[in-house]
Amino acid sequence: MRPTPVALLASAVMLALVAAGAGAITLQQGSPFSHPRRVGGAFTMADLYGRAVTQADLLGKPTALFFGFTHCPEVCPTTLSTLTDAMEKMGRAADRLNVVFVTLDPERDTPEVLRDYLTAFDPRIRGLIGTSAEVAQMADVYHVLYRRVPTEGGDYTMDHSASIELFDRTGRMVGEIGYGEDASAMAAKLITLAFPGQCHTGGGVSLWDGAADGICRST
Repeated sequence: MRPTPVALLASAVMLALVAAGAGAITLQQGSPFSHPRRVGGAFTMADLYGRAVTQADLLGKPTALFFGFTHCPEVCPTTLSTLTDAMEKMGRAADRLNVVFVTLDPERDTPEVLRDYLTAFDPRIRGLIGTSAEVAQMADVYHVLYRRVPTEGGDYTMDHSASIELFDRTGRMVGEIGYGEDASAMAAKLITLAFPGQCHTGGGVSLWDGAADGICRST
């Protein structure tokens, strides 16, 4: 049985909340977000060269959106490495997507730091940065939970939502990639996202659970 829209939105908020450092974020009853029934909305950030980026810049092409930070010990590099493998499997088809990494740690992730960090991954992955307030605003509208966690020696890490959110060309959330999905599963979802409604080789799966969804058709 296909999940209801309410269940899908709940999944978008609650699924795959894993830690970048120690424990996972635990959701309490109710929603901490300003728009609990809508994922995505207005924001203002900047690219790694200081150019303003807004929600409008993510429209027109489907988008895969991931939030993290460069000091992340496992979740972020693992996800970005798997994402790179998936994009390599897709080849030029990945050009049809916006693939975006948003830092949740503006205190340490300067444009220079983030540019250097992303050189280890597919060059089509764009980085976004902002002030603490701008990051908080974008995280809120995209239903991303994060928190700063002190560590020994006066340092800190970040706990954060770990799924990749998937949006169609109009900015509507249509699925997600959970933490731990392998490159083949990730590529199947990204191909389906890039070629909506088409029987493109490697695609035709549900953007939520990865199962065949029965909507693939020839064009």
